Amino acid sequence: MAPMTAKISNMLEQLSEEEQVIIFEVVKRFLPDDMATPDDLEAIAKAREEYARGECVRLEDLDL
Repeated sequence: MAPMTAKISNMLEQLSEEEQVIIFEVVKRFLPDDMATPDDLEAIAKAREEYARGECVRLEDLDL
């Protein structure tokens, strides 16, 4: 664990669970909410492989 992470962890352990929940909610707001899931990463890799093989449809060819 990085030194700063250890310090933060030690500080949080001193708080009550109710206080920890409050801190958790505050910290959560600083983190991006659009992180790729393992399923997302798998789909992206598959799409890149298909694109590299030329298995893609041009936007102009779609009937929107």
